[in-house]
Amino acid sequence: MTSKNTLRVILFTVLGFVLHYLLFLNFNSFKTAFDNLTHQGLTSYIITYFLIGIPIFAATNLIDTKKSTSESLGLSGSIKTGVLFAVIVTLPMFAGGCLFFDFNSNIDIENLIAGTFVAGFMEELYYRGFLFGQLFKNTKLGFFSSVFLGALIFASGHLYQSYDVTELIGIFTVTFFGAVFFAWLFTEWKYNLWTAVFTHSFMNLSWNLFEVDNTALGDVKANVFRGLTIVTAILFTVIYKRRNKEALIINKSTLFRK
Repeated sequence: MTSKNTLRVILFTVLGFVLHYLLFLNFNSFKTAFDNLTHQGLTSYIITYFLIGIPIFAATNLIDTKKSTSESLGLSGSIKTGVLFAVIVTLPMFAGGCLFFDFNSNIDIENLIAGTFVAGFMEELYYRGFLFGQLFKNTKLGFFSSVFLGALIFASGHLYQSYDVTELIGIFTVTFFGAVFFAWLFTEWKYNLWTAVFTHSFMNLSWNLFEVDNTALGDVKANVFRGLTIVTAILFTVIYKRRNKEALIINKSTLFRK
């Protein structure tokens, strides 16, 4: 992997994501236009999310012409593995929701699907599969160097949830390290994006099924069970790899530079 290729990949990745983000800033305008055509909010939401991803799909093809776009973004991995993994590791959050929180009786199915599975898929696809994945897999950048920009943008994108300074700091911290966690899962499961997609989606689902919080921050009890889910996911991954005699991809030699 040459320095020239590293610079090329960084250029295409940053350019692709900047163009995507510029389109994302007009997300509501695009969705409103599609609403007038489809008269179905969830359908318009999904179409809009794919539309603003066109620069990312184009950049992915330019970065690695030997692989399909889906393979480069981590979508060729086992969906079954992703689902089973997510079901197991998110059990603490669902158990905590059942034990300590009331069931959310004001659930709108379309909003639930959009806020859990659609958002989980799209955020992982664009932030982990592309912005992190292309940098880490195709350049000399290490894990932290590759994940930092995406985690920063991802966390900043959740700050609309509050105007309180203390809450904002908490939301930023939680979502920043959440981005690092999902990137780690994606990598250690051999770039199978479905593990991160379904873990992210099921975590969102538990947050929405129960009256936990209106923001990504949550109270102490909610964060205890979220922490248990993260610990479970990490331990499960490490134990699984050790039993299969697989080395961790992210280690001291790949943290900052490869």
